[in-house]
Amino acid sequence: MGDFLTYEQDDGAVTLTMNRPDLRNTLSGEGQHLDFIEACARIEDDESVRCVILTGAGTAFSAGGNVKDMRDRKGLSAGDPYTIRNNYRREIQKIPLSLYNLDVPTIAAVNGPAIGAGCDLATMCDIRIASEKAKFAESFVRLGIIPGDGGAWLLPRIVGMSKAAELAFTGDTIDAEEALACGLASKIVPHDSLMDEARALAARIARNPSHALRMTKKLLREAQFSRLETLLEMSAAFQALAHHNPAHDAAVEALLAQMEKRKG
Repeated sequence: MGDFLTYEQDDGAVTLTMNRPDLRNTLSGEGQHLDFIEACARIEDDESVRCVILTGAGTAFSAGGNVKDMRDRKGLSAGDPYTIRNNYRREIQKIPLSLYNLDVPTIAAVNGPAIGAGCDLATMCDIRIASEKAKFAESFVRLGIIPGDGGAWLLPRIVGMSKAAELAFTGDTIDAEEALACGLASKIVPHDSLMDEARALAARIARNPSHALRMTKKLLREAQFSRLETLLEMSAAFQALAHHNPAHDAAVEALLAQMEKRKG
C-alpha cells in the first residue's frame, strides 16, 4: 500500500486511517484509490476480518477534492475534458466500487469535516458515527462541479431524495446534530471518545461469525434493488449455506447451554 491509508488490525476489526492530516486528507487523485483498492482486496481475502473502521488523521475526516489542484489543473483536474473524464473513471471512482462493495460491515468514524468527496466517502460505509466536531457537506455545486464519485447515487439512499437534493443543490454544511436528524449519522459521541466508540461497535459486530456477517451485508445491499421474491430466493440459498457452517453449530450449542444454565 501507499502512504495515504494506514492498515491496522485488532482481532476481527481493521482500522483504515486516511493519513494526510497536513492536507486534511484530501482526495487529489495522487494514487489514493490504489490504497483503497489494495486494502479492500486484502480484507476480502481475509476471513478473519469481520468489520472495518474508516477514519481520518488530524482534524478532518476528509476535506474532499484538492482545491489547489483544481486551480492548477493538476491531479484529477489535469488535461482536456476527455482526459478528466478518464481520470475520474480510472482513479477516484474506483474507491466506491471497492469500499461500498466490500463484503464486511464498514463504519465511518467521522472525526471532523467530511466535505464533498469526503462526505461521499462516509456514505460509502454502512454506519456513520459522528464526533461532536463532525461536519458534512455535499458541496460540489459551490465550486461549480458535480458529485463525481457516486454521491448522487449514495446520498439519496441514506437521507432520502428531498434531503439529498437540498444538500446537493445548496452545498450547505450541516453539523453533527443535523446529520443525526436526517439519518446521515447514526450516533454522535464526544470527540475524544470517537475511536473508542467506533472500536466498541466494531467489536460487537466482529464477535459474530464472518460468513453470517458477509452474507447479511450482501442481502441488505441486494434488498435495495431486488423484488421481494428474488431476495427471498437468495436468502434461502444463503441460509442453506449458513446452516452447514461449523460456526452456526457452535453458536447454537452455546445458546442452548446458556439457556440450560439459566434454568438451573
